[in-house]
Amino acid sequence: ALGSVCRKLLEEFNIYIGSYVSSIYTAKDETKYSNISPTKINQIADKSPVRSLNKSKEKEMISIISDAKKNGDSVGGSFCVHITGVPYGLGSYISWQDKLNARLGEAILSINGIKSFSIGDGINSENKLGSQLHDEISYKDNQFQRLSNNCGGIEGGMSNGQRITLSATMKPIPTLIKPLRSIDIKTKEEKLAHKERTDSCSVPAASIIGESMACIVICDAILEKFGGDSLEQLKAHIKQTAKY
Repeated sequence: ALGSVCRKLLEEFNIYIGSYVSSIYTAKDETKYSNISPTKINQIADKSPVRSLNKSKEKEMISIISDAKKNGDSVGGSFCVHITGVPYGLGSYISWQDKLNARLGEAILSINGIKSFSIGDGINSENKLGSQLHDEISYKDNQFQRLSNNCGGIEGGMSNGQRITLSATMKPIPTLIKPLRSIDIKTKEEKLAHKERTDSCSVPAASIIGESMACIVICDAILEKFGGDSLEQLKAHIKQTAKY
């Protein structure tokens, strides 16, 4: 609910946030979707029961979840969040706790079940040489530009005006229809864990929560940088000083 309020404020400044599921267990969609707007991403994802942008992967994901449910098991996966329209300079290159990547990481990792978080190329960065990974600079149409976006829109703890791309991994739900082995705390005897009603996969829902957390962080960063006591003042400050 709070994320939705922040989203409405951000949209006043053409900042948009969207998400989609990039994997469920072994079904992985490795397409970057960097040429699709966050609004369009959400329009497509919202039509999918697993919030997938790839029809063939969607069927595979649904099948995996169904099989896990039949077997009394659960599956995890990953989701991506895309943010566009962010001016450069949000965050900090000085304070560790104010860096935009750190704040986004804290917010996304606070979601129940999230076990990893990355920005841009993330874990794939280790598979590239510096000459392949770092985003080269050009000058076109009276503007400095990057020739790629491997950094995911954040450099040195601050937004650089490019699309911010985040990804996170969620573990399988721990409560299972077929409970795992455990120990009775009092008697120390081996017993099965308590059997509970459970869903088999919460990754699609987590992607929506990830969006909301990103909305809150970006909204805070916008207010901190540009300030104002009203929407009109904030608009005036952003019009006067924001750079893209």
